[in-house]
Amino acid sequence: MEKFTVHTGRAVPLRRSNVDTDQIIPAVWLKMVSRTGFDKGLFSVWREDPSFVLNNPVYEGASILVAGPDFGTGSSREHAVWALQQYGFRVVIAPRFGDIFRNNSTKMGLLPVILDEKIVEELQSAAEADPQTEITVDLEAREVRCGDLTASFDLDDYTRWRLIEGLDDIGLTLRHADDITSFEASRPSWLPVTL
Repeated sequence: MEKFTVHTGRAVPLRRSNVDTDQIIPAVWLKMVSRTGFDKGLFSVWREDPSFVLNNPVYEGASILVAGPDFGTGSSREHAVWALQQYGFRVVIAPRFGDIFRNNSTKMGLLPVILDEKIVEELQSAAEADPQTEITVDLEAREVRCGDLTASFDLDDYTRWRLIEGLDDIGLTLRHADDITSFEASRPSWLPVTL
């Protein structure tokens, strides 16, 4: 997982609330057996509408999604995080997230930032007024900065540390590789092993 300390990028204003994981990545995309290509399925039903914000070329290359309340609700679906990341998003800012989506995001290196709804709307308005507007998300300082706006956000110390270090669950386990190797070497040979 890529380390996350400070990220500056342009934003896509997604002025929709109650966006569930089936809207982020419709179920038809879950049949894929690889872990790549989900960017094509990101909001695929909505992208059929030419006026949908992701179809607007001025937001091409943006890496921060600024969404409405209750983003990522619904079923537990890692594919939703994969789709957002593969599209190029590093951060999603919203007033509220679905708990499972938020947990999946932090375990995969996508930073979900919770800000007050009025601040989210201010960021959306800034991105709409000038799509070249940049937002800085500083995980070390736990701040979002855009022009004259500076807003603090909460994230527990453990999750913040894991993101800054770039450690997913496998990375956390591999920090103990020497201990695991030593333990496995001392096990009786007649016990089962994993390869």
